[in-house]
Amino acid sequence: MGLSQTGRYRLGVASRVVAAIGGGYVLAAVATGLLAVVMPMPPAEAVMTATLLSFSLYACAVLWVFAAGSAWRAWAGVAVPAVVLGLLLAALRSAP
Repeated sequence: MGLSQTGRYRLGVASRVVAAIGGGYVLAAVATGLLAVVMPMPPAEAVMTATLLSFSLYACAVLWVFAAGSAWRAWAGVAVPAVVLGLLLAALRSAP
């Protein structure tokens, strides 16, 4: 006994909504942290610039999620960059 076609469609849309809201937020937050660390400017200006750029990144992530061909691809398109940027941020923060 599986889901009907309507049920699968609704589950796919719900998954994309969660990916857009949650995954987009995580991606934007990690990218903001990384940009604030690597930008060659005073710390306060780097944080402000990274934060302003994060709004554009979040909007692009939301657009990507709903433009992707499937919910799996939408999740991968948000999760993979977030993990890569997070690892870069962790490596930069732990370096002496």
